Amino acid sequence: MNPACSVSPLKGALRAALVLALLLGWSAALAPDARAGQRGEAQAGAVVRGGDPLYSTTARCTVGFNARSGATLYALVSGRCAQDGDGTWYADAALTVAVGVTAGVSHPGNDYAAIRYTDTTGTYPGEVSLGGAGTRDITNAAGPAVGQPVCHVGRTTGYRCGTVQAVNVTVDYGGGAVSGLFRSNVCAEAGDAGGPAFSGGTALGIIVGSSGNCAVGGSTYYQPVVEWLSAYGLSIY
Repeated sequence: MNPACSVSPLKGALRAALVLALLLGWSAALAPDARAGQRGEAQAGAVVRGGDPLYSTTARCTVGFNARSGATLYALVSGRCAQDGDGTWYADAALTVAVGVTAGVSHPGNDYAAIRYTDTTGTYPGEVSLGGAGTRDITNAAGPAVGQPVCHVGRTTGYRCGTVQAVNVTVDYGGGAVSGLFRSNVCAEAGDAGGPAFSGGTALGIIVGSSGNCAVGGSTYYQPVVEWLSAYGLSIY
């Protein structure tokens, strides 16, 4: 890719530190005694939407969107986050309901991964959770455009909306540069990474980092979903 807008590791040192802090907010390992009783525990036949968490023994990743190839269903998550997992994913923090396995990871350069759902008793709707604001049905995917309305859902800050400010951005937030990102003026904070970004019912990408916060304002960076779907031969449903 030939990025039209970039943040160099040297000039963007402070920004990179803030972005990394956001990433660390999502993928910290959960100690066994801390898992039991956490919000988000599930029973067999779990329902997993975009915006919901998946757990491994070493990481917690937010599902951006659900996708499919034929009859096989997948969760789209951050590649950086998936790298921290052990390859098996659960719908509950207590690690009792196994729902999928890592099927592919691309990071750095990109920041995306696919988790193949293996639990046929589960339900994986093609919609995203808006927190306390219900759900949004996502029916297709497209590349972002400058000036386009965009909303995202973060685990910490919830459902927020703004405008796409730049496309084809490169950022190094630790672990190697990631290119082809897009940026919005929507704020995000630690723990929001991995959340879905969309415009109406169209999937645009997932949160991979940010600068600033929701008290003073800031910018959020996203991995676009179209390239990701093409790489793995998947489609939104």
